Amino acid sequence: MAALAKTTKVAVVGTGAMGAGIAQIAAAAGHEVLLFDSREGAADKAIAGIAGQFSRLAEKGKLSSAEASAASGRLHAATELQGLSDAGVIVEAIVENLEAKQGLFRSLEAIVGPTALFATNTSAISVTAIGAALAQPERLAGLHFFNPAPLMALVEVVSGLATSSSVAETLYDTAKAWGKSPVYTKSTPGFIVNRVARPFYAEAQRVLQENGADVATIDACCKEGGGFRMGPFELMDLIGHDVNLAVTKTVWAAYYHDPRFLPSLIQQELVAAGFLGRKSGRGFYDHRPDAAAPSPDTAADARDALALAGPITLYGQTAAAQALRERLSAAGQTCLLAEADDDRIAQVGETVVYVTDGRTASHRAFSSGQANTVVIDLALDYRTAKRLAVAAAEGASATAGAQAIGLLQTAGFAVSVFHDVPGLIVMRTVAMLANEAADAVNQGVCTVAAADTAMRLGVNYPLGPLAWADAIGLPRVRDVLAHLGQAYGEDRYRISPLIHQRVFGTKAFYD
Repeated sequence: MAALAKTTKVAVVGTGAMGAGIAQIAAAAGHEVLLFDSREGAADKAIAGIAGQFSRLAEKGKLSSAEASAASGRLHAATELQGLSDAGVIVEAIVENLEAKQGLFRSLEAIVGPTALFATNTSAISVTAIGAALAQPERLAGLHFFNPAPLMALVEVVSGLATSSSVAETLYDTAKAWGKSPVYTKSTPGFIVNRVARPFYAEAQRVLQENGADVATIDACCKEGGGFRMGPFELMDLIGHDVNLAVTKTVWAAYYHDPRFLPSLIQQELVAAGFLGRKSGRGFYDHRPDAAAPSPDTAADARDALALAGPITLYGQTAAAQALRERLSAAGQTCLLAEADDDRIAQVGETVVYVTDGRTASHRAFSSGQANTVVIDLALDYRTAKRLAVAAAEGASATAGAQAIGLLQTAGFAVSVFHDVPGLIVMRTVAMLANEAADAVNQGVCTVAAADTAMRLGVNYPLGPLAWADAIGLPRVRDVLAHLGQAYGEDRYRISPLIHQRVFGTKAFYD
């Protein structure tokens, strides 16, 4: 199929932030755009705001003055729905309420021509359910933009059960022609992004609830070790806990209370207290003007303990081991090289260091008979990571912990010591993100490439979860999930059948 011609009129119903953003995109792409809002004066106000945006873009040199003026001139307010009768596509961006959306599209069916396309910007409501109220449900699809729509590249093109493939293809090609990066997805709860992103918030809240580390430390490890642009608690404070909790509850309920999407009692308490994040002044962080920003817990300098420990031995060819070797060598530290019959990456004196495999350090110590066991977290790139989370086994000596910390500090890492929780924070989060993305692919919701594109562009992850799983190694991801499941005894950590299939078939996601 081809994108809609620029001669096609685009109507946008609902002129809040999302509706206005979509109208701006369509007008910038060369379409005449009709804006309608049931609130008196709202459409005119939105047009004035969009025109102001075009003027600012011209001032910055991103548009010429003529282009900005022409784009603004393509915006028109409609005073009633009947004014949208000659639109070729109508994009709905009204309140997130099923009955309201169904009522709007029923009214539009009686107004517009039979070939006009319907698109809903819903982020959570079933496109199938919205379309069920229509005489021609095949012409309705989801066109889910992300806020702020003019800046965010991702658009989820959502097919309901009755959506015509040609309609979905036309909207996909149109979004692409508008400068966006669309992905196809089926109408399932949360689509791609709002479904796959749940573990990013959930695992951090669980580690916090278990006193694994404090909010600032968890966020710092996710950013400085995991490469995420924002930590989970920072992001929840930005989104608003009322909004974030509502999405989690919606997805959880839609999946018949699947424990994988279980909401957090911590976030529920914040909402109950009115601590909604930045917009209320308090959330996980205190955002009031006189509040001091908390610092992450960082271990004191323990490099003296390393100097007293004797030779350092590095093991294996894993990314962590190779990066540790490079960083220690750059610091002038001499190391011995050896192979091991397990997956340890380093040994200092009697202290053995592993990358977490989802077990606690105490579990690993018990299994190996090495009391002085320390585990380190996953990093996006161990060569450039600034911070790592570590945990020592309950039976490890204080000297053992200091030696491991000194080793990492000598390699240039800031070290945050966690309580001995399974999987630390980055490893368990990435494993769960990959697991949820794999399940979405396994259930036909989207492709591997669409899942990764959606998470990179929709929530700015440094890697798509499935590409990240390939980089870690699918057997390791499966082991992490299995060990989390053993530690908690919950179906929350069940392993996607697709991960099992790829591991048993010795295939990566991108083979």
